[in-house]
Amino acid sequence: MKPITRIEQSLAMALAAVEEPGCPPKLVAAVRHAVFPGGARIRPQLCLAVAQACGQDDPALTDAAAVAIELLHCASLVHDDLPCFDDAPTRRGRASVHWAFGQPLAVLAGDALIVMAFQTLAAAAGKSPLRLPGLMKIIADSVGMPNGIVAGQAWESESRVSLMQYQRAKTGSLFVAATCAGALSAGADPKAWQALGDCLGEAYQVADDIRDVMGQAELLGKPVGQDAQHARPNAIADLGLGGAIVHFESLIQAAADSIPEGPSAEAMRQLVWQESERLVPRAACRQYQDQANAALAQSAAASPRQTSAA
Repeated sequence: MKPITRIEQSLAMALAAVEEPGCPPKLVAAVRHAVFPGGARIRPQLCLAVAQACGQDDPALTDAAAVAIELLHCASLVHDDLPCFDDAPTRRGRASVHWAFGQPLAVLAGDALIVMAFQTLAAAAGKSPLRLPGLMKIIADSVGMPNGIVAGQAWESESRVSLMQYQRAKTGSLFVAATCAGALSAGADPKAWQALGDCLGEAYQVADDIRDVMGQAELLGKPVGQDAQHARPNAIADLGLGGAIVHFESLIQAAADSIPEGPSAEAMRQLVWQESERLVPRAACRQYQDQANAALAQSAAASPRQTSAA
């Protein structure tokens, strides 16, 4: 079974487990809207890939860890889109949850997804119960304080913030959870896979910043220009577009280099490079840079004429 199929089936089972007849129908619909159809599901796919590389011996626990991470990611998107934050009308190419169902149900749907993540994880630990406490801590740390996605969102309310600290909390923490939980769900040492999550998480956020400024709404699945509109910390403001692309490529290289040696190491590295091309297509970067250079040249050519006319 393909990893993405495995993830979609596991997500469907997790939602079905809590959708009893007595559950409020609109809440059920809002939760489903938040989860399906999904994006690339990169975090749960990463979790499965690491578990496979570590000799996965409890597939049900690995699936539950992957699902928990994706449900928490979906919850963060629902809350991130609310009017008190981004006020985004679209997500993943269609109406955001608060746009489709209203703010109260969006808040409740996000809350329900957070709880559901831990329900799913706890229910799958029958075969390997001694791994559950570590998995709970890894995943809880990735969403809470001091360095999880909640803290990352909160940094947007501060007057000063380190870009790296902000990106590692808001985006990178769930990538670290994916690699470390994938390893631990297979009985391996999670610390050996932390660097991969760190590098990929930061790379993903830098890629998001690059696509935001390049106006690639079709890739982002949400409105572009959000960082500038909300005066949010981002790689473009710190490094410029060219510097951000170079930084992204260095993070991808560091991610590939961090993969522990083993039978699956080369396949994992290929996955990292394939994902980098999906995140920041080189052709799109060259096209955007060519357009920027042409606009610059036009502006420079017009300047003497303007001076002369004055």
